[in-house]
Amino acid sequence: MMNYVDGFVAAVPTANREIYRQHAEKAAVVFKEYGALNVVECWGDDVPEGKLTSFSMAVKREADETVVFSWITWPSRQVRDEAWKKVMADPRLQPDTNPMPFDGKRLIYGGFEVIVEV
Repeated sequence: MMNYVDGFVAAVPTANREIYRQHAEKAAVVFKEYGALNVVECWGDDVPEGKLTSFSMAVKREADETVVFSWITWPSRQVRDEAWKKVMADPRLQPDTNPMPFDGKRLIYGGFEVIVEV
């Protein structure tokens, strides 16, 4: 059986890079406790602007923001679904404890069934 992946793309104020890294590190601990196999956070370094589509366009990146690309790998969709219920209720990830250092309304996310893994 193949793994299951949650993918995310966001626009984060460039000045918040370290704050975002700390936020992501705290969240990763919680995701792993609830069954994630790994959590990967990537800070945009070579993200070209598109003419029709692009990561930047998708998240409506502003001039003072950087695109972040992230994913969480789970052993299965079932483990992921159960984990998200616990993650959303976990006090360590509540907005007053670990506020998102970016505009969550422009976050793109989704769950993906792995069909090829080499």
